[in-house]
Amino acid sequence: MTYIVNDKCIKCKYMDCIEVCPVDCFYEGENMLVIHPDECIDCGVCEPECPIEAILPDTASGDMDTWVKFNLKYSEAWPNITRKKDPPDDADDFKDMTGKLEKHFSDKPGSGD
Repeated sequence: MTYIVNDKCIKCKYMDCIEVCPVDCFYEGENMLVIHPDECIDCGVCEPECPIEAILPDTASGDMDTWVKFNLKYSEAWPNITRKKDPPDDADDFKDMTGKLEKHFSDKPGSGD
């Protein structure tokens, strides 16, 4: 089992999860985070920290295999992040939006640490 970040994180990127991860398996894109599934130790401490419920176990219902592959792909392309940063100023405007993957996803890397 591993944990994944889904499209709820896009344009929100609250980063509360970063501070509690004991193995630093988060990677930063321009407007979202992902978890490297091979580095995640399945401890689950990040899941309750996410205020928008964008972190789920890969055993959750839905198309989790697609999200595991998505997280793996971008964690291998984006820089590792180990310190919490401030979320975007407009994060609250996007937290309840649906369809963010199609409308707002950016595959550009973030700034990392």
